[in-house]
Amino acid sequence: MSRKLRLTKFRDVSLDDPFFDSLKTGYEEFPRWFTSKADEDLYVVDDGTRLSGMLYLKREDGPVTDIEPNLPDRAWLKVGTLKIVGKGTKLGERVLKKVFDTAISLSVDGIYVTVFEVHSKLIKLFKRYGFVKYAEKTTTNGTEQVLVRSLTDFTGHIVRDYPFIHTTGKCAWLLAVYPEYHSRLLPDSILNNEPIEIIQDVSHTNTIHKIYIGKLSLSRMAPGDAVIIYRTSDGLAPARYRSVATSVCVVEEVRKKKDFATADDYVAYCKPHSVFSEKELRQQFATSPRLYVAKMTYNAAFNRRTTRGSLMDDAGVSEQPRWDFRKLTPQQFRTILALGRVNARLVVD
Repeated sequence: MSRKLRLTKFRDVSLDDPFFDSLKTGYEEFPRWFTSKADEDLYVVDDGTRLSGMLYLKREDGPVTDIEPNLPDRAWLKVGTLKIVGKGTKLGERVLKKVFDTAISLSVDGIYVTVFEVHSKLIKLFKRYGFVKYAEKTTTNGTEQVLVRSLTDFTGHIVRDYPFIHTTGKCAWLLAVYPEYHSRLLPDSILNNEPIEIIQDVSHTNTIHKIYIGKLSLSRMAPGDAVIIYRTSDGLAPARYRSVATSVCVVEEVRKKKDFATADDYVAYCKPHSVFSEKELRQQFATSPRLYVAKMTYNAAFNRRTTRGSLMDDAGVSEQPRWDFRKLTPQQFRTILALGRVNARLVVD
């Protein structure tokens, strides 16, 4: 059975679950704190029977004074408790995406998390996405690092600035994905009429990073370019009503088949972030003389799916050239994001 990240209440989760044993050991006040939060929201990861993750988020306004040095008087999202048992998947990235999505929706200025130095993998994950050590927090449980990510200052780096999108000097593209692959690759962009069971707990679903493979000349795209993902029609009605723009990504890099020395290299690069199995990837490499691979960050799902008809009528996207892969004007790109009700804050220039 697949694992899902879902919202629940503290009161609906059993503190006796073995999942919490390490948290009870590391924080003597944890049981008391957990009970006091009975009516509050938290995210859990489970398969319907077994708990394998939890995430508690809390907005804090004003200076944060229980760390040294203090955090300034701004709006913060605190990652109050985070524990993930990943078992080979990149579920940590999926949870971190939820942290960023929440921070953007709450319009905070930054995010912070306290973590013991022993949790080196977790620290590495946060630092990959722009968190830096800012302070320390000392309690009876020991000394924790305080990692902070600003949401108002930017480095210009695609991953460290995630989920923000830089547009100065960059291009924007419309890129088609067939329905059978779309929601397995982009789980937050699932359509209302699709069964949630198609989202499985595997690496390509959980990751912030996505691999798109095609025979189109994707090398026209450059790192930092923005990509509107366009889910093609399922054939149940005219494409004008069934084909929809669902999400926005940013290109990290594009490779051609000749950039991979062997099939093993191709599989190693693609498999963690692709919807294709190893067998399918090997078949592609063996039989397709023309292959292009785009690695992208998954920055935001649209809050309103935007139909092909709306893209034509409201964003001015012409019927030709074909919509499998085409360049958008800066105005079309911004209009499509507005139609999709994507938070305007995500585009920073």
